[in-house]
Amino acid sequence: MSRKDRPLLDHVAECIGLIQTYTEGSKERFMESRLVQDAVVRNLQILAESTTRLSDESKAMEPDVEWL
Repeated sequence: MSRKDRPLLDHVAECIGLIQTYTEGSKERFMESRLVQDAVVRNLQILAESTTRLSDESKAMEPDVEWL
């Protein structure tokens, strides 16, 4: 794995953790809170941006993932 990828992967993991935290509880709570929805969407955007910057070497380590 490229050394430049470590911070990107850490960022992805952080976004996943935040999304998990924001979506704990009931589906109704999530659906009723525009703030929570916006937070989840923003973290998905950040996560997606970070994955597009990963090296081909790192992406090749997970061939089952459909990298964009």
